[in-house]
Amino acid sequence: MSDIVLLTGNVDYTITLDPTVWIFDDRKIELESLFQSSKEEKQDSLMAYTEKMAKNWERELTEEKISPPVNRSIKKFEKEKILAGTFAIPLKPFIENAGPKQEAKEFIVETSDGHTHEIPLHIAEHAFLGFSKDGRPLREDGPIHFYFGDGSNRKNPVRHVIKFIVA
Repeated sequence: MSDIVLLTGNVDYTITLDPTVWIFDDRKIELESLFQSSKEEKQDSLMAYTEKMAKNWERELTEEKISPPVNRSIKKFEKEKILAGTFAIPLKPFIENAGPKQEAKEFIVETSDGHTHEIPLHIAEHAFLGFSKDGRPLREDGPIHFYFGDGSNRKNPVRHVIKFIVA
């Protein structure tokens, strides 16, 4: 099984997705908390994250590079969380980077067993891609699980995803 998934079709650029590196991506979200919070809470958390990153950037530019012991314990905690967490990543940035053409209206999720799932493109833009369970890549039924943004299939996501096609 290949871990590489293509996003292709009626787009300006074909995108190659490698879910094995998303564990290092700041956009990852813990799957348990993904469908529990409302949209307003997600926007608030995004705003808080943006403010936190801006403060960190400012501190990096102005302060010395000596890390207090607290930062090391936080880093250790984050590492342990990554090694044991179940994560997903938003699909929208990948769709935007591919540049869907004006006439594109459908999004097709293709699985390794030959099934296809057609959904409107505007719905797919709010979807999430599961890529990790208990700190491990999705080897048996992956490499990606497809979750609708509203959480309607959170108990039974589309599994064995091998390709995305914009039509």
